[in-house]
Amino acid sequence: MPDTVAARRIASRGLVLIAVGLLALAGIYLLALRFTPVERFQGLPQKIFYVHVPAAWCALLAFSLVGIASGLYLWLRDPRLDRFAESTASVGLMFSIIMLTTGPLWGRPVWGAWWEWDARLTFTLILFFLFLGYRALRGALVDPEERARLSAVVGILGLVLVPFVHLTVYLFRTVHPQPIVLKPSEPSLPWEMLRTLLASLTAFTVLLIGFVMTRYGLGNGENMGKEENWGKGGEHGG
Repeated sequence: MPDTVAARRIASRGLVLIAVGLLALAGIYLLALRFTPVERFQGLPQKIFYVHVPAAWCALLAFSLVGIASGLYLWLRDPRLDRFAESTASVGLMFSIIMLTTGPLWGRPVWGAWWEWDARLTFTLILFFLFLGYRALRGALVDPEERARLSAVVGILGLVLVPFVHLTVYLFRTVHPQPIVLKPSEPSLPWEMLRTLLASLTAFTVLLIGFVMTRYGLGNGENMGKEENWGKGGEHGG
C-alpha cells in the first residue's frame, strides 16, 4: 500500500509538470511567432525549428536515460529501474514521432523534399525503429525477468546509437546543418532566436519529466507487487 500511494503521488506531480510545460509552450510559441525574427533565407518555415529541435533533444535524452537505466538494471537487478526504462522509452517514442513529423514539414519548403536519406535522418530513423522493437519485445515476453533482461540489452544498444546520431554531421556528408548550439564555440544563433530556442528546450524538458513521472507513477499496483516479489526472489535465489 505505501508503494501504491507513493506511485500516485509521483503521477500527480507529473501531471502538474505537464500542465506547467503546456502553459509554458503556449507562451513560448507566442514568443516564437510574434517576437522572434524571421530567418532571412528560410522564412516562416524556420519557425518549426522551435518545435523540431526541442522534440529531438527530448527524444535523444529519453533514449539515453533508457540506456543508462538498462545498464544499471543489469548491474543491480532492481525492477524499478526496468519500470523507469519502460516508461521513459514510451515517452521517448512520443517525442521522436513529433521529431520525425516536424522534420519533413520543415524540410519540404527548405530542401524541396519531404525526406532525404542522409546519415542523420537515416540513423535517427533506425533509432526510432529500435525503440519500436523495444516496445514490441516487452509486449511479446511474459516472464518479467526475461523481459527486463532482454529489453535492457536493446536499451543499451539505443544508448550507443544516440551520440552517433549527433556526430553524423561531422562524420558524413549530409544535408543536415551542423550544430549551432551544442558545439565547441559559442552558438551561431542571434540572441532573439537563441532565447526562444532555450525557452522551448526548457519547456519540452519539463514535459519530458512530467510524462515520465506520470507514466511511471501510474504503474499498476498489482504489477508493482509482482516486481517486488520478483526482486526479493532474485535476492533469495542468489
